[in-house]
Amino acid sequence: MTTERLYFTDSYLTRFDASVVDRGDGGRRVYLDRTAFYPTSGGQPCDFGRLEGIRVADVIDEGDRIGHLLDAPLAASRVQGEVDWTRRFDHMQQHTGQHLLSAVFAERFGSQTVSVHFGQESSTLDLDREALPHAALTEAEAAANAVVTEDREVTVSFEDAKRATGLRRSTERTGMLRIVTIAGLDRSACGGTHVRRTGEIGPILIRKAERVRKQLRLEFLCGGRATTRARLDLEVLSKLAALASSGFDDLAPAIEKQAADLKRSEAARRELESLVYRRRASDLYHQMEADAAGRRVIIEGPGPDTAGAPSIDALRSLAQGVVSLPGGVLLGASRRPPTLLIATSEDSGLDAARLLKTVLEEFGGRGGGSPRIAQGTLAQDRLDEALARARACLIP
Repeated sequence: MTTERLYFTDSYLTRFDASVVDRGDGGRRVYLDRTAFYPTSGGQPCDFGRLEGIRVADVIDEGDRIGHLLDAPLAASRVQGEVDWTRRFDHMQQHTGQHLLSAVFAERFGSQTVSVHFGQESSTLDLDREALPHAALTEAEAAANAVVTEDREVTVSFEDAKRATGLRRSTERTGMLRIVTIAGLDRSACGGTHVRRTGEIGPILIRKAERVRKQLRLEFLCGGRATTRARLDLEVLSKLAALASSGFDDLAPAIEKQAADLKRSEAARRELESLVYRRRASDLYHQMEADAAGRRVIIEGPGPDTAGAPSIDALRSLAQGVVSLPGGVLLGASRRPPTLLIATSEDSGLDAARLLKTVLEEFGGRGGGSPRIAQGTLAQDRLDEALARARACLIP
């Protein structure tokens, strides 16, 4: 038996009576002769609500009939249904807002909507192009909100597919089409729920645009979602403005200045750190006795735990100092992450990358570098063995 879809003719209907015509899953899946519950379809999520007080957790379109998945078995043969209006109206706002946005992009920029998705917090529509300038997005958003303000009529009609004209997108469907029309702007074949006038959509906000598989995906919000998101954004901006000791209008320049100051401070810190480690490299170098080949090998490794262990950045800074000294060689290790580093001066006669490769291959590590400085990682439980093996290579 075909289910009569009450939402097709009245999206505002939230209470209805119906007869149970079939059941499944022990009475948890119910089929009615008529329903106001919208099933998941066309990118729009289903309605929630109750049948005889039992929660409707999902609504599934099965072609001619609609299945209602309940939290508990339903025994009654006649039922009263109640649709969650808050969820329904939110979906009506998002879906009609999407029609409006799609029509604006088609009219102003010749961009057709390829697909849509209505999520729990935001919705997206994909356009058949890879990019649009920011100015075009703001223009489309302003144009859509102007139509909202005009409070144009939104109507639903049923027309034979062979005689339906002026549709924004052609359809391959045959027989009777359900057509949603925004007065003076758009006609689209659609089975979703919609508001009666554009003013009910509320504000429309385009939040993000990104390229996805050679298409332009726009994230948008309408109505209550848009105002809720705007309030959250305002709170974030207020906190940032307070941290930057700035007003909203001066926030961007203030953050840019702070970023530039931080970049300069970081460069100065790195320069000072480099000087410190070069001095430390020189001190360690002169504490070592040269071997028969004239090399001075410095071992800088971790203890049994991470406390006091050198960082990778510290080892690299130390390496820069060692390679500038005659016959300088550094073997360093760090436990977090487990890393081995070898540095050799040009006159040492040693190739750091080649030495490291020999050790890593033996202990299953990975890495590389130049003849002067090379580093690699390996399993934590192999680090001490690898360090000992590298030390044996450098100090026979």
